[in-house]
Amino acid sequence: MASHILLSGLLALFFTAALASDPSPLQDFCVADTNSQVLLNGLACKDPKMVDANDFSSSGLHIAGNTSNPVGSKVTPMTAAQIPGLNSLDISLVRIDYAPGGINPPHTHPRATEILTVLEGSLEVGFVTSNPQNRLITKVLQKGDVFVFPIGLIHYQRNFGNGSAIAIAALSSQNPGVITVANTVFGSKPHIPSDVLVMAFQVDNNVINYIKSKF
Repeated sequence: MASHILLSGLLALFFTAALASDPSPLQDFCVADTNSQVLLNGLACKDPKMVDANDFSSSGLHIAGNTSNPVGSKVTPMTAAQIPGLNSLDISLVRIDYAPGGINPPHTHPRATEILTVLEGSLEVGFVTSNPQNRLITKVLQKGDVFVFPIGLIHYQRNFGNGSAIAIAALSSQNPGVITVANTVFGSKPHIPSDVLVMAFQVDNNVINYIKSKF
């Protein structure tokens, strides 16, 4: 009886652990077939016999992004869209350039945790915890410092120095997605009804319409 109870417990523990983890890959890689019309959670696999080194490589992260825009930053991604070999590997990379005073505005990645390191300059970074606390956790980073933004939480970066800044960030998804709060709320197509936003933000309708005009 004791051995039966022990076996049942071990099976339950194994089953729980299996449910809590991602399925193991069943092949060496699944390079994205960008010509496939098959719709699935990810991208269809290219014939492995047609794969070459270029499927696992890209270039250009040494080139500074153009920060001449209203927020003063530019994100250069390296996801499965740029590197087909990342398909199914649950990782991607971005370079972020910041003009003096520039920001990477409040946003969230619905499918990824992000780990960021500062290559040049100084950044103020922060994320906000979920309701009801909505606690802002923030820190000023210097060159070489690292910061983690948990999956799904709204976060931002701001150039805290006098010159330009550069950061590199890794994300735990081949396609992390990005939801920029202001663009999403005020620039949706079609627009979220103004009366909804008036009540949500507790401001005058003219304020809502003015902000919408910026997006």
